[in-house]
Amino acid sequence: MSDTNLVILGATGDLTQRLLMPALYRLHQSGYTRDLKITGYAIEDWSKEHFRDHIQEALRTFVSDDKIEDKHQTEFCAGLDYITGSLEAGQMKEIGRRVKGSILFYLALPPPLFGAAAVALGEAGLAQTTEGWRRLVIEKPFGTDLASAEMLRKQIHSQWAEENVLRIDHFLGKETTQNLMVFRFANRFLEPLWNSAHIAQVQISCPETLGVEHRAAYYDHAGALRDMLQNHLMQLFCLTAMEPPSSWDAEVLRDHKVEVLRAVVPFNEHTVCNRVARGQYTAGSIDSKNVPAYRQESGIPVNSNTETFAALRFEINNWRWQGVPFYLRSGKRMASDYSEIAIQFRQVPDALPDGSAAPNNWMIFRLQPQESLNLVATAKKPGMEFATHTVVLTAPYAQEGVREFSAYEQLLMDAINGNCSHFLRFDEVEWSWRLLDPVLHAWRTGSPEEYASGSEGPPSQNQLLTAGHSWRPVQMHSEN
Repeated sequence: MSDTNLVILGATGDLTQRLLMPALYRLHQSGYTRDLKITGYAIEDWSKEHFRDHIQEALRTFVSDDKIEDKHQTEFCAGLDYITGSLEAGQMKEIGRRVKGSILFYLALPPPLFGAAAVALGEAGLAQTTEGWRRLVIEKPFGTDLASAEMLRKQIHSQWAEENVLRIDHFLGKETTQNLMVFRFANRFLEPLWNSAHIAQVQISCPETLGVEHRAAYYDHAGALRDMLQNHLMQLFCLTAMEPPSSWDAEVLRDHKVEVLRAVVPFNEHTVCNRVARGQYTAGSIDSKNVPAYRQESGIPVNSNTETFAALRFEINNWRWQGVPFYLRSGKRMASDYSEIAIQFRQVPDALPDGSAAPNNWMIFRLQPQESLNLVATAKKPGMEFATHTVVLTAPYAQEGVREFSAYEQLLMDAINGNCSHFLRFDEVEWSWRLLDPVLHAWRTGSPEEYASGSEGPPSQNQLLTAGHSWRPVQMHSEN
């Protein structure tokens, strides 16, 4: 890694402070990136020393005390470089003069600047070189609809080859997400059950107790559908529904995800109303604290129609999943925080010895707050009577004494090593927007349904459910 460089465009911003530098520090601390040369690039006219002090303060704030070691912290910050410049090709040429070898460019910039930055890098001669490889990492969102995504693709492809563009989604770097593929495809007992004959429904949920916080300007133009469902939850959906790959090759994995999206029954003006729901939070109480309505949040227009909750039902038109609904939902200011993929198996056909119907089994991949795999099963109650109860078999991923890596640590190492498996190819982005464009068009009129902060979300989400199905309660912290 001695000739490998990371150049962060937007190095003075929030993303760099909160996520990138803490992840890079932890990798350095663990010995993975001791030889990686990191250069910050931003418009602020700072000295190298000022930038280092800025990052050192960020590490004190965003890395917990037990992970800070003075020796490694000093060593890490001492190796940082900084270049002042704008997103103009002429000024970016300074990067080429000071940084030699293979370079990973990370666009830690506001989304409207992605295209301009990618083009300027290319025009400065930094997209191709004989000195080593060049790669470009782009944060979400990749466009705001199909037309804008295609426009951004054209900008980027004017200077960068698709195989060198890494569209990052931090959900794909989570241990639980990656273990979903391993668990599915490395355990023979599961494959015979992973189809419509045995699975009744799949729920992919990501409720949050937080409001818009400091993201008001971005969020009010994005909304829950663009912010969460089009990227994070769509990726989890693809990994759950995809066919077993013939190999673990990055292109094969991404081909299979695109196959899932192409097989989804598309929305139209008639089906949007019964397959999609939206809501906006009003004032309420979370953790015994009163919180304001969305329209009362700082920076939000008083007449905003932006949805803070979105839910939809996907139907897949193929042999494996015919008739199995996939429910996706995410919302802010809800009753609790968690992310999970919950698979409900069909009921056994015979009644239990006490005459009651056996409850459905669930297999739950919990992404946060604690990463774990849970199996909800039925067992006999202890005692003389032949009675049953629900038991939860839990396998936590975290093990005492084993080093845990954050999603950004994993994805940064993948990007440096050229492993594209956990990054989005453009056709994945394209097909996700193809599916959601009719929803965005329908939502240009009307208003989201109100739901109280701290609640389960808007009642209209229940209209998406197939007969006999119900949402797993948001307030539920155990897996029963």
